[in-house]
Amino acid sequence: MTNVRIPFGKPFIVGKELFYIAQAVMNGSIAGDGMFTKRCHQWLEENLRCRKALLANSCTAALEMSAILAGIGPGDEVIMPSFTFVSTANAFVLRGGVPVFVDIRPDTLNIDERLIEASITPRTKAIVAVHYAGRPCAMDELKKICQRHGLYLIEDAAQAILAHEDGHALGTIGDMGCLSFHETKNVISGEGGALLINNPELIERAEIIWQKGTNRKAFLRGQVDKYTWVDIGSSFLPSELTAAFLYAQLEHAGRINAHRRKLYKEYTKQLAALAAENHFSLPMMGEEEETNAHIFYLVTRNEDERAALIQHLGAAGISAVFHYVPLHSSPAGQSFGRASGELPVTDRTSSRLLRLPLYSELTTQQVRMICEKIRQFYARTHGA
Repeated sequence: MTNVRIPFGKPFIVGKELFYIAQAVMNGSIAGDGMFTKRCHQWLEENLRCRKALLANSCTAALEMSAILAGIGPGDEVIMPSFTFVSTANAFVLRGGVPVFVDIRPDTLNIDERLIEASITPRTKAIVAVHYAGRPCAMDELKKICQRHGLYLIEDAAQAILAHEDGHALGTIGDMGCLSFHETKNVISGEGGALLINNPELIERAEIIWQKGTNRKAFLRGQVDKYTWVDIGSSFLPSELTAAFLYAQLEHAGRINAHRRKLYKEYTKQLAALAAENHFSLPMMGEEEETNAHIFYLVTRNEDERAALIQHLGAAGISAVFHYVPLHSSPAGQSFGRASGELPVTDRTSSRLLRLPLYSELTTQQVRMICEKIRQFYARTHGA
């Protein structure tokens, strides 16, 4: 195999990241909740139009805060897809909750809203909507289900920064939304995340949980004359170094996503003919301006074909990778959660989905080269 020339992903710098980090250091304090943390909060609240944003060490931390805010306790059930990252389930298992895994739709690879109500029991407390690849779940229907049954709606929008549904930013539609700024995401800070609070009744407690269970934020606003321990919480906030790097990225978030959408459209254009010949399926097309082009994937006809294609691309120095092992089939998933019926779409998708390189420094020419290698593979193996 040749050396990798086109990695699957690559961290990047787009603006004043290093300058802002130096500025944070020169300000004399690099602990969290400083100037750059506040700038990030303001950017998220203004551009996403959420009621309150709180930076976190990771999307995992944001999900853990959402589990506390939703009051998840031992035996409480939380409905979610099995086709997701382990943090989606772990956050609730840590509170004693039971993940209930529901199958996904074949078109969006998001939770199938038509299967949810049959999965609700008297122990159900929340539904987690995971926006796979930045594609929106059927949020209107999920909101109606939650309203009918008195459930919290939590958005795992780890992959969905600046993606929208009907003009509403993903992460701002449910009671709470969770973002990721991990180095594999569109907007990055190495590690990092944010909790978006859209239900105003949750804001005060969210600030307390974020501040290690103290009412320090109320103290800083002059609402109390001293702060003290009033609730459970933890050290969820990141340092100013992380916030400084993130703010520089947020300043260019629109440009980052626009470039990714350009690459996404090029992939679709180059591979459309092979998809039309049923060699594989491509992501569902829709209003492209609503997506953030986080992932471009194809779904092969079987697992062996995917393995062969990965090897073929790897030999050409191109890194292409599969994605989640379904949580319902994992040892921990079987121990801590349960599947709601059969999950055939999840199982089939997991064994055949292949993600292609997509990152900020990737060029249109490189996308065309990747697609040419894919065409060569199918010409050789299938006479395409």
